[in-house]
Amino acid sequence: MTEAPLVLVVDDEPAIRDLLTFALERAGLRALVAADGAEAQALIADHAPDLVLLDWMLPDLSGVDLARRLKREEATAELPIILLTARGEERDKLRGFEAGADDYVTKPFSPRELVARVQAVLRRSGRRKLPQRIEAEGLVLDPGSHRVTAGGVPVALGPTEFRLLRFFMAHPERVFSRERLLDNVWGRNVYVEERTVDVHIRRLRKALAPHGYDRMIQTVRGAGYRFSTREPD
Repeated sequence: MTEAPLVLVVDDEPAIRDLLTFALERAGLRALVAADGAEAQALIADHAPDLVLLDWMLPDLSGVDLARRLKREEATAELPIILLTARGEERDKLRGFEAGADDYVTKPFSPRELVARVQAVLRRSGRRKLPQRIEAEGLVLDPGSHRVTAGGVPVALGPTEFRLLRFFMAHPERVFSRERLLDNVWGRNVYVEERTVDVHIRRLRKALAPHGYDRMIQTVRGAGYRFSTREPD
């Protein structure tokens, strides 16, 4: 059975988050909520929603800025975005569309109309919940169930290690610097020191080691890390 599309609601007003969640779930959709841009990016990385309802005015950065960042990232470039805002002037709408928004809804709005717009954007995008599972020599990562197995045996990973492994397995044989990994796994609006990457690489290897897959997370001296099924150089 296919899961209903997942919609991330990003708004700093609890009443609006509750209203939208109720309307979406009543229409048979699933909902996640975030109160600011940082929380939104973390939820997008962990849950890969099918669409984002994004308020223009957020406490940490504007919805337009967040939309631009999402459209720049390879993993979220195709993520549909509907901007919610009290700004109704034409120039504001143009700014929203130029940032990559797929639709623009002015407050106050009818919840029924908004749900109809969400469903229309989902139909146009044709976007599925998550990419198909990724496999490499018996190591299987299933984004839909958020599970990793090694030879059929479950591998316990934390959220960051899961995102790291998903990124690596989606880009095999490519070398990524710590800075690139920070941008793609943690997001550009989150301040994390580069050495934090090393900590999570060690945790990922430790989790994979009992199954013999730690060898696939390879250090490339002076360059960064890569995921490879070949023997290290």
